[in-house]
Amino acid sequence: MSREIMLVADALAREKNVDREIVFSALELALASATKKRFPEEVEVRVEIDRETGVYESFRLWEVVEDKDYLDEGLQMPLSEAQKKNADIQVGEFIEEHLEPVEFGRIGAQTAKQVILQKIREAEREQILSDFLMRKEHLVTGVIKRMERGSAIIESGRIEAILPRDQMIPRENLRIGDRVRAYLLKIDRQARGPQLILSRVAPEFVVKLFELEVPEIEEGLIEIKAAARDPGARAKIAVKSNDPRIDPQGTCIGMRGSRVQAVTSELGGERVDIVLWSPDAAQFVINALAPAEVSSIVVDEEKHSMDVVVDEEQLALAIGRTGQNVRLASELSGWTLNIMTPDEAQQKNVEEATSIKSEFMQKLDVDEEVADVLVQEGFSTIEEIAYVPLSEMLEMESFDEDTINELRARARNVLLTAEIASEEKVEHVAEDLATMEGMDAETVRQLAEQGVDSVEALADLATDDLVEMTGMEEERAKALIMTARAPWFAAEQANS
Repeated sequence: MSREIMLVADALAREKNVDREIVFSALELALASATKKRFPEEVEVRVEIDRETGVYESFRLWEVVEDKDYLDEGLQMPLSEAQKKNADIQVGEFIEEHLEPVEFGRIGAQTAKQVILQKIREAEREQILSDFLMRKEHLVTGVIKRMERGSAIIESGRIEAILPRDQMIPRENLRIGDRVRAYLLKIDRQARGPQLILSRVAPEFVVKLFELEVPEIEEGLIEIKAAARDPGARAKIAVKSNDPRIDPQGTCIGMRGSRVQAVTSELGGERVDIVLWSPDAAQFVINALAPAEVSSIVVDEEKHSMDVVVDEEQLALAIGRTGQNVRLASELSGWTLNIMTPDEAQQKNVEEATSIKSEFMQKLDVDEEVADVLVQEGFSTIEEIAYVPLSEMLEMESFDEDTINELRARARNVLLTAEIASEEKVEHVAEDLATMEGMDAETVRQLAEQGVDSVEALADLATDDLVEMTGMEEERAKALIMTARAPWFAAEQANS
């Protein structure tokens, strides 16, 4: 029997040109599978083949679990029973029992061969993928081999990739046999079919196409800092020159538009705007909104937004058809952009000034005239009045030093009172919420101010609600809510 094992292993290793270890591993799986068929219930079996002699042994395995978690007699053994067999055994380890090995001849060489061929195919597939990844290619070019439920299966050398329907440019009519270029979006190593997921709608696709067409980008003389797309219609890229002698926009456009036209053709006629990047966020937004002309910009760092004022006749151009121009400019710059006319901007300023003035009158207990002066001097929050350097405040001609000191004292009292009230709310927060995984002190404070003082109250929230309350990232909000809901799922599982 051992001689037969060695002969099969050597023959298959030579025939398939694979390592003998892969063959032995496959034979162990085949023998283990055959051994399991002896048992009426589901069991776990391990087979070990001696690589030198071909002699093999079979073992049945039970996983050691806590007594309270013991559910499956065929696959598990409670810790109390396992410790009778091995006093040092721990939860998560395995108890093994020697089994009479099955006859190799009864399995049939064909079954073993099928297992081995499958392992060989998997090894080859992994090697091909590894070779491809080592080349660090982001653009994949290939031929459409077949269509599956609207998605295109693309053959590129020995690699198969999939271009999902939702990653195709709208109104793009791809057919079997077409040569296609696409961006490598991600790799799915768990997929049984093609593992490379491609995209023709990702902004990165435009970036990589320009890198192909513009040698100065590859040489590092020009950088593409950002890209935004409305696939099939319009795109914007932000470019920066690392050499003062080079015009980044003209270089990317090319002689008579040859370079940008080559990219546009690959994108099915998608128009590409080349925007000059600027380290100044406001100037960058002005560039990104071109061809519309901007009259003025007000930057709100806290909300990460900008109020962009354009003349009435420029409004349609700034917004673009169906809001396309402002949407792409917003994606490109990373800022929320509010387009408005001078009249709308003035109206908003009046409303904001009225709101700030009302807050000052109410919280600082001052009359309208004093509140008006504070607004006119540029104060917009109680914090500014409390903590702006005294020397700056003394420059105000409308107030004497005593009045300024009184205003600062009142502002600090308002802030102190608010802080005490906030701390009192936090004190009433349930301990399980304060110590919950992923929680921090600032988030606890924000939730307490909104009346969310327990894990149950957090679990009742929707993701959007939590994001609005705290300003945190959506992914973190989802994770916190799922952690808060974990007891619900545990209770449902226990009941079922």
